[in-house]
Amino acid sequence: MKILSQIIIPIFVFFIIFYGAKKHVKVYDTFLTGAKEGLIMVFHIAPTIIAMVFAVNIFLDSHFLEGVLSFLTPILTKLNMPIDILPMALLRPISGSATLAIMNDIFINFGPDSFIGRLASTIQGCTDTTIYVLALYFGSIGVTKTRYALKVGLFADLMGIIAAFIITAMFFG
Repeated sequence: MKILSQIIIPIFVFFIIFYGAKKHVKVYDTFLTGAKEGLIMVFHIAPTIIAMVFAVNIFLDSHFLEGVLSFLTPILTKLNMPIDILPMALLRPISGSATLAIMNDIFINFGPDSFIGRLASTIQGCTDTTIYVLALYFGSIGVTKTRYALKVGLFADLMGIIAAFIITAMFFG
């Protein structure tokens, strides 16, 4: 298996080159055209990514989460939902890297095979970075009116978090 993982990409590259030659496509010129288009896309997306990272850092540094957590603690205690999962659940629609860092802290503090570790992993798989995706993709193509995209995306994230809790409780509770 190790040898296969080392040769799969070179085999794929040679396949593309030979297939392009068979179809009489100038593979190198096509590659350069794609690389140029990719750089132009990065140029258009970079300001949106920088703005999103800046906004997430402001949000995290504002300590808003501590206030929300203290308000929701009694409710979550009655539902037997671990309080330590809340930062991840709240930040997941905003930032994937922030939630990966939170999940890593959960793994360090509780272990990946604990209930909260499995819940964090399931939330990571059941939800998406909705606000980040909308800001990146809509911002890169200049869409200013998102209509229902944000509401539907956040609703889907909420359902993913609820489903993650139910599934984790059913299988590992």
